[in-house]
Amino acid sequence: MFNIVIPARFGSTRLPGKALLPIADKPMVAWVWERAMQAGAEHVVVATDDQRIAAEMTNRGAEVAMTRAEHASGTDRIAEVVDQLGWKEEAIIVNLQGDEPLMPVANIQRVAAMLSETEGADMATLMEPLNPADADQQSVVKVVTSETGRALYFSRSAIPAHREGGVAAPLFRHIGLYAYRAGFLNTFVGWPPAVIEQSESLEQLRALAHDAHIQIELAPESVPAGVDTESDLAAVRALLGVER
Repeated sequence: MFNIVIPARFGSTRLPGKALLPIADKPMVAWVWERAMQAGAEHVVVATDDQRIAAEMTNRGAEVAMTRAEHASGTDRIAEVVDQLGWKEEAIIVNLQGDEPLMPVANIQRVAAMLSETEGADMATLMEPLNPADADQQSVVKVVTSETGRALYFSRSAIPAHREGGVAAPLFRHIGLYAYRAGFLNTFVGWPPAVIEQSESLEQLRALAHDAHIQIELAPESVPAGVDTESDLAAVRALLGVER
């Protein structure tokens, strides 16, 4: 069994209040929660620091955990939920970000199963093929893996580089969906931010800096990009065939 925690804060820098912005007839975070509820998790918890989000989701029947406002990341927020609920160290937690309203249920289920199946893995996550034309976009996180599916590095730059005259390696986009056990999560949030993490602004690099094993594989289903900006929100609405 596994649990899902959806970190959802109101104070997004690029798109304030995005958790409650409407997509068709419901706020974005409600779309995420509904996907999570279909995945077969033992618990699905919305973790927030905002009473407006808490009230909206409580009214929809969600389990909500109120967390501190000063958390630097969704991972820190999830760690507080683990502590509040007293989950055991071996409990598997899926971090389903609150700005992924179209995350396929199959991907949520697979990332939890990967962690359970892979001996020695500290974390599990997913990727999908990337068009080389999009490789230079810094908003798209790239990943390089080992032959056994272990993540070697994540970057906002185009990796692996293609040297002129060399063989062009396939490129992969990282999908920001994670599974980890409660014990590792508590260890992770106790580590200070790593230099490479701060350089790339990618939290998962803290795990690699401490030699953690991140298992990664191709996502069962393709994932539309999450919502960080107004244009992202418009794209999700367009995919669903709604104006707002």
